[in-house]
Amino acid sequence: MHISCKQVYIVVASVYAVFLLFSDCIAHEEVNQFGSHKSSINKFHKVNQQKTSDIAVHGLLLWASTGFLMPLGILTIRGSIKAEPGSRRSKVLFYLHVGFQMLSVLLATVGAAMSLKKFENSFDNNHQKLGLALYGAILMQAFIGFFRPHRGKKERSYWYLIHWILGTIVSLVGIINIYTGLKAYHKRTLKSTTLWTILFTLEVSFIGLVYLFQDKLEYMKKQGVIVGSESVVSSNQDIPQRSQNQKELLPVACGKRNALENLFD
Repeated sequence: MHISCKQVYIVVASVYAVFLLFSDCIAHEEVNQFGSHKSSINKFHKVNQQKTSDIAVHGLLLWASTGFLMPLGILTIRGSIKAEPGSRRSKVLFYLHVGFQMLSVLLATVGAAMSLKKFENSFDNNHQKLGLALYGAILMQAFIGFFRPHRGKKERSYWYLIHWILGTIVSLVGIINIYTGLKAYHKRTLKSTTLWTILFTLEVSFIGLVYLFQDKLEYMKKQGVIVGSESVVSSNQDIPQRSQNQKELLPVACGKRNALENLFD
């Protein structure tokens, strides 16, 4: 069978044209796949950035609520204990306490709503478990605070004890949960939280020092009064003693004695 050169050229040209067409299709498909992959990466990056921002906002809300406003409310109500009941200072500190605590409950509610709406809450870690229990305790504490008995009633002592114990627990657990939240944020985003941890530790230490100082302030004032009165009393007691000693040291006055008196003595 004789094959001419013209036929060979036609076959080669046809194969070459098919190969070019096939290569172009493959390249076009790869470009589409690369573009789709790049779009997926960008979309994932945007979603990841949005979730990171949501976590940061959630953390700041709970920091302001349980890490700042609640301890500040405790400090204000402790300052009103020394004030005279019904005085202007007592009322101002009381309403500041109520305002701080209501604002902290509001911020905690917004933070909890963000967590339920935007995050996967499987409650399989300590931060989520503590957060759920903490929010329930915050609502209970607010409910107890609104239904306090009037002064002078028998139930007032029991109410104060429950309100004080639950408030202390809420504050301590809130501080602990902020630390666990910072740890969870670092684990999820791989961002450093050292600076935030240091700042929060300094804040908690300062609040703790003010809390202890409130206990010792009245004692320090009393110490000044007692020491001052003791010095006054001691100085007053020294005056008659010194005068008595001076009297003892004075020479005894004696009259002139002549020789005849000396003979008859």
